[in-house]
Parts: sequence; C-alpha cells; structure tokens
Amino acid sequence: MTAAIEAATLLFDVHWVDGRLRRTSRHGRVGTNAGVLEDYGDVAEGLLVLHQVTGDERWLAWAGDLLEVVRAHFAAPDGGFHDTADDAERLLRRPRDPADSPTPSGQAAVAGALLTYAALTGSRDHREASDRALEVLTPMLGLSASFAGWAGAVAEASLAGPAEVAVVDRPDLERLARLATAPGAVVVTSGPLTRGRGSAGVYVCRDFVCERPATTADAVREQLGVTLAPAPPWNV
Repeated sequence: MTAAIEAATLLFDVHWVDGRLRRTSRHGRVGTNAGVLEDYGDVAEGLLVLHQVTGDERWLAWAGDLLEVVRAHFAAPDGGFHDTADDAERLLRRPRDPADSPTPSGQAAVAGALLTYAALTGSRDHREASDRALEVLTPMLGLSASFAGWAGAVAEASLAGPAEVAVVDRPDLERLARLATAPGAVVVTSGPLTRGRGSAGVYVCRDFVCERPATTADAVREQLGVTLAPAPPWNV
C-alpha cells in the first residue's frame, strides 16, 4: 500500500499541472507531453481502488477531477470518447481506438472508472455516462471479443449492480467483505457511501439503497456470496 500511495502522490505532485495530466517525467521534472485518454482512465481507476483501500477521500476527489477533464475535453457525440483531447495537437484524423492492447483501451478504462465513481458517490450523472460509453463499446464483444476484454468486464459489473459495500465500525468484518467476488463490487470504510448509516455493520447496497446491515461473518458471506476455500492440508 505504501508504494501505491507514493506513486499516486508522485503523479499528483509532478504530473498534475494546471488541472491536466502530463504523460512523462524524469527525476521529478515533468515533461511536456499531454496525457491521453488511457492515462486519465487508468489513473482514475487506480485512484478509486486506492480510496477504497486507504479510506482517504483525496483520491476519490482527484479521480472525480480526472473524469471531469475527460468529459469536458475527450467526449464524442455518440457517448464514447476520443483518445486525444479537443485542445491537443491537431492531427489529420483525431484518433479513437476502442480495442484493448496489452493494456485496456482508454475508452473501456474510462467507462469502468465512471461506473466505479458512481458506485462510490451515488452520482447518477456518472452512471449514465458509463452506460452511454458501454453502448458504444459492447458491439466489439461480438465482433472481436479478444480485443474487448476490459469492456466486457465493465459491462458485467454494470449488469451486476455493481454491489456497493460500506463497512461501518466493523474492522473485524472488513477483510471478509473484501473477499466478495461480485463483478465491480466496491468496498469502503469511509466516504459518501458510509455516511448516515445508523449502526455498525456491513451494508450491501445498490444505487445507495441498502439491505439490513450484516453483523456476523455468516451474514456477510450470505449477502456477498463469499465462499472461503478450505485451508490446504499443510496448514491444518
């Protein structure tokens, strides 16, 4: 976790310049290359995970700022996104590639970040933006699924809810809640999802509407479908 916090801090301190991302740096000095769509999407997704693990809301806030830049400067009329910003270097054709390479496509990463941000904050606006982006991306699943794996994962998470899990004053149940395998599930101990919860427990929610809080390990397993594998014989 320490390394992840250090990496995020470096990106914020060095690569976040005048409210925009820069792609490169060396020895603490930032380069001039402007960030592209996959930079914004991947960094936002990483920050949202970091917020869930640390409980630090600054990472959630910065992810929101990154997504606002994406929506303001990368959006396409059909709900998808261009790979370069509207004020980037002029090219003969503004690039827009929905296919994954060794890393997720920028469009799929942004769709996933929008979905996760919505799950963490209850923002219908971000959820609808994710849905529109998925409408553009999902035809690739039928045409060339091997190049649309991340889009498929985001679509599966969208169909599953995703589950929103708030652990309130029950650190003893937090690890168990994090073992949930529901697609796209978010698990937090602080932030908007946890506010206003009247009693300690694990709250499993969708669209910020929650079931009764689980207060035992068995109840958490039942609500989240957590299945613990038996311990290997050499640990018995």
